[in-house]
Amino acid sequence: MKINQSGARFSAIVGIGEKIKKLSEKSGKEYLFLNRGINAVCNIDLTEVVKRIDFNSNTIQVYPPNSGFPKLKGAINEVYFQGKTNNENLTISAGGMGGLDLVFQTLNVTKILLPQFYWGAYAHISTIRRVPNETYLNLPQLKNEADTLSDTAVIVCDPNNPVGNKYADEEIIETVHKLNDAGAIVIFDSPYRRVFYEREDTMFSKLAELENVIIVESFSKSVGLSGQRLAFVNSQNEEFNRELGIRILYANNGINGFAQELVYELLTSPEGRKAVDDFRLKTVHDIKLNIKFLKEHRILAEEFYKDSDPMGIFVIVNRSEQELLDNYIGSVSLSFFTKDKKEEASAYARICVSAPHEKFVTFFSRL
Repeated sequence: MKINQSGARFSAIVGIGEKIKKLSEKSGKEYLFLNRGINAVCNIDLTEVVKRIDFNSNTIQVYPPNSGFPKLKGAINEVYFQGKTNNENLTISAGGMGGLDLVFQTLNVTKILLPQFYWGAYAHISTIRRVPNETYLNLPQLKNEADTLSDTAVIVCDPNNPVGNKYADEEIIETVHKLNDAGAIVIFDSPYRRVFYEREDTMFSKLAELENVIIVESFSKSVGLSGQRLAFVNSQNEEFNRELGIRILYANNGINGFAQELVYELLTSPEGRKAVDDFRLKTVHDIKLNIKFLKEHRILAEEFYKDSDPMGIFVIVNRSEQELLDNYIGSVSLSFFTKDKKEEASAYARICVSAPHEKFVTFFSRL
C-alpha cells in the first residue's frame, strides 16, 4: 500500500505519558502526571448545567450549521469580544488544534514564525501542511523586523506554552499593530489567558479590530472541557472566513452539536456561569500557590522570566525530565520545545502547575 507520509511524528508528550503509566503499573507507585497540558486541580461541575439541555432536540440530533450555532457565536461575541465582532467573523472548530490546522492550511504564506520555545503541535501541523517554519526570539525582535515579514504568519502565544511567561498586554498590542500594518498575519493563540482573566478582559476585542489578525481560542483550558474538542476562530477577512467554512464542511460537516450546546449554557446561563467561575477560582488559586512554592524552593527556572511573569498552566523548572521522573513526577524535557540549544535545554523540564496544591507539595518536597 502506498501512502503519503506527513513527515510529522506523534507527540513526545503522549509517549512520555504512556511510559509513566507503565512505570506506575510495574512499581505500584503513584506518579504525578505533570507532563500533560490539562487543568487538573479540579473538574468543572456540570451537574446543574446539563439539566438545562434537551438531548432530544434537533439542535443536538441533526447536523449543526456549518460554521457553528448562531446563538453560540453571539454568546462568544458578548463574552470574549464585548460585542465588538460579529457572527460572520466567527467560525466554530473542533478544538484549538483543529482550528489551527484549518488556519495553517488556508493561509498562503511563505513561512510561519513560532516563538523560540513553542508548543510542538505548531511545528508538526506546519510540516503536515507543507508550510516551512522558523522561530523568533521575542516581541522586540518582531517589532524590529516587522517590515520584512509581509509574506509571513506569526504565532503569538501568551501566556506561552511551554514557558508560561506573560508579556505586558500593552507590549503585545503594540507588536501586533506593527506586524499588522506591515502586512504580516498574526495568529493569536492564547488558550490559557481566560483561565486568569475575567469576562471584562478586552484583549480579544482590541485585536479583532485589525485586518491581519486571526484569533484562535479553545474551551479546553478556560472552562476545563478538553474532552469536548470545541474552539473558535475569529477573523474579519471575508475571503479567509469563506474558505475556512468550505474546509470545515468537507472535514467535519459541522462541529459537535452537544459540545456547542453545552458551551452555550456555560457562557449564558446562571448555572453555567457559576460552574465556570467556581472552576476558574479553584484552578487559579492552586496554580498560584504551586508557582509560589517553586519560587520559594528555588525550583522555578527564574532565568526564563527576566522580562515577563510566570503565568499560565505551565512553567519551566531547573530539574531534568529524568530527575523529576526519579522522584515520581512526570514532565517533558524543554529540549522537545525548541530547535536551538537542545543539549542546554535538556537540563530543564516543562511541568503543568495546574494540579492540586497539597499533592503538588507532597511530591516536590522530595526534591
